[in-house]
Amino acid sequence: MANIKDIAKMAGVSVTTVSRVLNNHPYVSEDKREAVIRAMEESDYQPNINAVHLSKGETLLIGVVVPFSNHPYFGLLIEGIANEAVINNYKLVLFQTNYEVDREVEALRMLQHKQIDALIICSRICEWDIINEYVSYGPIVLCEDSRGKEVSSTYIDHYKSFSKALEYLHNKGHHTIGYSIGRNSGGNSKQREKAYRDFLSGINEPFNPQYIFKNCFNFEDGEQVVNSITKMSQPPSALLVTSDQVAAGIITCCKEQNILIPDELAVMGFDNQPIAKMMNITTLEIPLVKIGKKLFLQAMDRSNQSHEEIVVQLIERQTV
Repeated sequence: MANIKDIAKMAGVSVTTVSRVLNNHPYVSEDKREAVIRAMEESDYQPNINAVHLSKGETLLIGVVVPFSNHPYFGLLIEGIANEAVINNYKLVLFQTNYEVDREVEALRMLQHKQIDALIICSRICEWDIINEYVSYGPIVLCEDSRGKEVSSTYIDHYKSFSKALEYLHNKGHHTIGYSIGRNSGGNSKQREKAYRDFLSGINEPFNPQYIFKNCFNFEDGEQVVNSITKMSQPPSALLVTSDQVAAGIITCCKEQNILIPDELAVMGFDNQPIAKMMNITTLEIPLVKIGKKLFLQAMDRSNQSHEEIVVQLIERQTV
């Protein structure tokens, strides 16, 4: 297979001239450009794209870290990122971590080795001391409140949004309120727990650990929540569910067990995913596609760090 030196010899030009043609350099005479192109066609020359990107200092690849690729929440984030990537002629490299530290570090190392131009982390598992080791290698953008860190972020104030939802349920007459959560260890989860404890303190209700349901990610997890509630002597009258998928599972299971929604159990979801619209679930709308777009644009800005809060909107339907 011909290399760049072979092309230069065939075209009767220097290697530098061939390189300029490959990189669309403007300062090449038309006759020399045509000679190089003709030599490449005759020899079926294929440029080494990695080498071209290396010479330009960019790969046109953006890394995207998600814990799960089959969850609608992350699917909508990826949709927003991908739509903006197409507009800007970038491609995505998807890392599914399953919340394993080594997999997230692998993505960070690709940024370090210039295999990607920037990294968007949609849900973080690594501690900040690990993230900080890689911030000098390129833009890192997170989908969580990262103010005060050397990264950019687009985020939801989960303390504020959780407090808003709890206050709404309380105004609807509910005093014993529980909530379901995915990971209990993440920064967003800690904000939600603080909001919950502060809310209970404000209405003089005791904290009941039985009312918190952890590791709830999918539709099927809703059944486990309902099974736990039915075994309680004093179950909560309302549930704040951090995923519309789980909320849909809870409501479906309640119907199967003849638990009336919202009369016997009020259910409020999060995200306003399509299933929430279809099942008329009261929820807090998080514009995930819009957030994905903003995450991508922040990843493109190599010179500035920025932080943008996205405001959630209450959507009232029929489950509260």
